[in-house]
Amino acid sequence: MMTMMGIISLAGIVVNNGVVLLDYTQLLIDRKKVEQHIDEKDYVDTNTLKEAIIRGGRARLRPVLLTAITTILGLIPLATGFNINFYTLFSEFNPNIYVGGDNVIFWGPLAWTVIYGLFIATFLTLVVVPILFYLVTKLRMWFHKIA
Repeated sequence: MMTMMGIISLAGIVVNNGVVLLDYTQLLIDRKKVEQHIDEKDYVDTNTLKEAIIRGGRARLRPVLLTAITTILGLIPLATGFNINFYTLFSEFNPNIYVGGDNVIFWGPLAWTVIYGLFIATFLTLVVVPILFYLVTKLRMWFHKIA
């Protein structure tokens, strides 16, 4: 059950990263269309498309990586069951640090699902999504040329 919840939360993060990446790339393409006085229904040339995809990927690289890294690092204590008792840390100066316990049995599958999923999905978002965007746009340009 917790693994499925991890998959659902992972899907939200990944879809958000992909949508923001493609939205910014499309914004760059639309700006080039305005610059070059191209109609909205027409397409830019292949070099301009490639340049916009590279610029979009470069601009969104840091936010996507930061989202993934901070989420992964934030979930490691939950996945391993790293526990600190802050009450005794301040009252007795003894934090009672331990790893494991009942907490990790319940929350561990969710955390490990999100950690491994983000590790893979970050690569997919930064590499595969722009490649597929390029291929689909080239296919649409080809269909537009035929019609």
